[in-house]
Amino acid sequence: MLSHVHSKDGTTIAWETIGQGPVVIMVNGAFGYRAFKGEWDLATLLSSDFTVCLYDRRGRGQSTDTLPYAVEREIEDLEALLDQVGGSASVYGLSSGAALALLAAAALGSLKITKVALYEPPYVGGDDQAKDEFAQEKQRITELLRQGKRGDATAFYIRSMGIPPERMEDLRTSAEWNMMEGVEHTLAYDYAVVGDATVPLALARKAMMPALVMDGEKSLPFMHQAAETLGKAMPQAVRKTLKDQTHSVSAAVLAPVLKEFFEREQ
Repeated sequence: MLSHVHSKDGTTIAWETIGQGPVVIMVNGAFGYRAFKGEWDLATLLSSDFTVCLYDRRGRGQSTDTLPYAVEREIEDLEALLDQVGGSASVYGLSSGAALALLAAAALGSLKITKVALYEPPYVGGDDQAKDEFAQEKQRITELLRQGKRGDATAFYIRSMGIPPERMEDLRTSAEWNMMEGVEHTLAYDYAVVGDATVPLALARKAMMPALVMDGEKSLPFMHQAAETLGKAMPQAVRKTLKDQTHSVSAAVLAPVLKEFFEREQ
């Protein structure tokens, strides 16, 4: 059943749950919201053991938006959800959603976020070349969004992720393309969440709850380095690399790893 909660600044956040058991809130990355099948694939696999909460981040799906944007407002959105589901819960974040989950964990503490699982927050570790490339991508996305031509920012972002040309053509004719175009303005929010793309070590050290930091075996090298750096910085972090996985992680592979972590005694 679809529900709504009002964040501190009045933004309406749409959310719903599936399953039963301890609550796990899923925080999605760029473009993601409840309408995407991938969100439900993972939630369904977890639903036999957990109450999985899916929500539309501000500016996406059926959530509203309030300008000017600030990362702190997205943390408040997550806190409002935590209050709705009983005051505390475990949190799983993917990509920029993992970066947001980390920031929220540091800000809200273990009384609100009891456990946090992160899959490939897109930090660049100590890779100067990757950091420069991220800064250039961020500038280009900002320019494209300012120009306001629908779809240009979406196409640029997808190409920057290494999608081959033939796959781009398939995407452009898919229903997913229209969904991504509809929320492409929120790419600016994702880049804001990731900051300058360096691992926020001071904030990571403040996240005192049990944590799981994951990457994919076949992901880009800077993802491995960032996960290693983050895993060492978080006081109670466990590191895990998922065999044969890339940034587009398989729900079937991820679900049992999350299940084992969230069920483990603290």
